[in-house]
Amino acid sequence: MTHLILQAPNLVAANIEKVAAIANAGGVQELGSTAVRLLDVDSAERAAVETCCAEFGMDYAFFEQIARLRDCKILAMDMDSTLVNIECIDEIADMAGRKAEVSAITEAAMRGEITDFAESLTRRVALLEGVPVTALEQVYNERLRLNPGAENLISVARKTGLKTLLVSGGFTFFTERLKERLGLDVAHANVLDVNNGKLTGKVVGEIVDAQGKADRLQALAEQLEADAEQIIAVGDGANDLKMMALARFSVAYRAKPVVRQQANFALNVSPLDAILNWFRLSH
Repeated sequence: MTHLILQAPNLVAANIEKVAAIANAGGVQELGSTAVRLLDVDSAERAAVETCCAEFGMDYAFFEQIARLRDCKILAMDMDSTLVNIECIDEIADMAGRKAEVSAITEAAMRGEITDFAESLTRRVALLEGVPVTALEQVYNERLRLNPGAENLISVARKTGLKTLLVSGGFTFFTERLKERLGLDVAHANVLDVNNGKLTGKVVGEIVDAQGKADRLQALAEQLEADAEQIIAVGDGANDLKMMALARFSVAYRAKPVVRQQANFALNVSPLDAILNWFRLSH
């Protein structure tokens, strides 16, 4: 029996009924004020459902069966524009009056137009030369916000026994603070070189790029003996695709088109904890 889960911040009954009719649903089950499960749907109508949901501003997900969250082992997330609301590097650049230059490179990299992430990061970090470390503190305190649903998703995942991994092409200055704040198990990111309290415009050590992200997730999966069916991986940019490819529950969150096309699931309008509605949470 195929299930279809529909979610939106404000679900309209008439729209649910239209999708139910298109998918020949056998029944409708409420999962709360922002989510419903359509039972026994015709998965052959997927394309029509997708078109309809795009028009109505709803997120959708098809499942052959609903897995238990506690059967998963890993929740892996990207940081910038996924876990948090900003691209940290763009905001650091803003403090130096170089945001336009840096964010243009960031955007092109996320859309997949610059295929060499390490090169794009090196170019962007070079533009940060001379920025005081205090600017990073300012970005963290004044501009960085967790995306809606992030805290709840991580909290429920941790209580259910999943290991949480934050893996970012951004910087340890931010990932380490988020790791502590959210109680994450593991965090990996790039280290900014600092001299006399100022950024030198260089990165220390090997750059965490798309392959680096995938390698970190693969290593944790091997350690926990987790297969793809037991991994949830969330990202928004082209740099996340290799990591997401390791997960059955690959989730494009407010993502670039290239990522939405390749991910198994997408959240375009719902908060991050909408992921929880895809699983059975009870024991």
